[in-house]
Amino acid sequence: MERKIVRRGGIRSAGYDRNSRELEIELDSGAIVRHSGVGEEIARRFLTSAAPASFYKDNIEEEYPARRVR
Repeated sequence: MERKIVRRGGIRSAGYDRNSRELEIELDSGAIVRHSGVGEEIARRFLTSAAPASFYKDNIEEEYPARRVR
């Protein structure tokens, strides 16, 4: 999955796979978390947000199942 650079609010990069509906977030710590079942509109809004960390905490973090991949 290709991620785009974010570098704001503790998020280093993020990417979305439309086919698997997975959103992958790389944190400044180097950890990578993958959320499943994320709709394309939510992912688009997150990736284009002026405050991605706030959007993530408010709309994704507790709403979608996650697993740490690194």
